[in-house]
Amino acid sequence: MITIEKANPHHVEGIIRVCSESYWATYKETHSEAYIQRVVSEFYHYERVLSEVVHTSRDWGGYFVALDHERVVGAGGGGIISDHAGEIFVLYLDPNRRYEGIGTLLLNTITEQQKNFGASEQWVSVQKGNMKGIPFYEAKGFQLQYEKLGYGNVEGESYRSLRYWRKI
Repeated sequence: MITIEKANPHHVEGIIRVCSESYWATYKETHSEAYIQRVVSEFYHYERVLSEVVHTSRDWGGYFVALDHERVVGAGGGGIISDHAGEIFVLYLDPNRRYEGIGTLLLNTITEQQKNFGASEQWVSVQKGNMKGIPFYEAKGFQLQYEKLGYGNVEGESYRSLRYWRKI
């Protein structure tokens, strides 16, 4: 049985594993190895994830983890970006555990946290070409609003990000 709980330092290694493996699985066909390595190295190293588990606020509500017998099989988190808007900053699953409802459980938990913080709408950025994330968010009622230059591009790269919105 999958349970969702607020992450604690014991979950840091599992968060790193799930997010890194999922990022590679999601983008290996659409993004360069150098880009993926750069992003994974920036966001999913021990010191950063530990800090993001320990230090939470309204702007960053912290990580939630999906656990299967204490093993992290999903991780996600978000925060408040304006008076009435929340944002999903990260939501990844173990690549071998898709289609089990884990992403929905995490999204619902993050959404409830953001509602408690006063949000009435929610945003998420999804890399263009992410055919794991785009159908998921669209099925949850997110609507494409616009496209912009993606995060972390360096000279010679032009990856794009899609901005999705929904009322919550």
